[in-house]
Amino acid sequence: MTAPEHTKKLLITGANRGIGLQLTQQYLANGWRVYATYRQHTGTELAALNCDKLTLLPLDVADDDSIAELQQHLLGVDLNLIINNAGVFGPRDQSLGTITREQWLEVLNVNSIAPLMLAQALYGNLVASKGTFAIVSSKVGSIEDNQGGSLYLYRSSKTAVNQVVKSLSIDLAEQGVTVVALHPGWVRTDMGGPNGLIDTHTSVNGLRQVLDALTINDSGRFFNYNGSEIPW
Repeated sequence: MTAPEHTKKLLITGANRGIGLQLTQQYLANGWRVYATYRQHTGTELAALNCDKLTLLPLDVADDDSIAELQQHLLGVDLNLIINNAGVFGPRDQSLGTITREQWLEVLNVNSIAPLMLAQALYGNLVASKGTFAIVSSKVGSIEDNQGGSLYLYRSSKTAVNQVVKSLSIDLAEQGVTVVALHPGWVRTDMGGPNGLIDTHTSVNGLRQVLDALTINDSGRFFNYNGSEIPW
């Protein structure tokens, strides 16, 4: 069934678990049509969701052919929101003396390069609605906030993608597309680990409120899930 014209539509990457799954569930509950991407969804909670407003699409964000296939599938689909949530943490030990070039390149490829490749392919889907391209970043990517050292791979990848956000916000301003970086908090997920300070429901509820309140004047900014702004 074709969605009514007034139904808002969004794309979420990395929707098969954690924050991405919770984003999918909450936006569906709020009446959105959701295009949810996954690398593997067999036997997951995402696969078990039964909703006529949900479309599941395969995507490997580190594969240009996979992004091109997604672009073809979404031809002519006007989106109100794209949330680039897919990401990797890398090895748990990222302290000085443990880093390898290969590990670093893998993290940068997924966390820093892939979001720009996705934006290049899909920003046209946001123009008609003057929509938002949101990238899930992390507070550890803030240079000003770095008081702990370590986490070299993950920190640098999020700092790099924050620069992507700023550049996109300038290049897409004339099309009316808002581009922001989001910090979801330290969330109890497979990536965040069991010691996270908040659960996925709290994080996503906050992120949705931030996204709902955005205007074009917020483009190029970095927001915490609680609405506060984070320094670059």
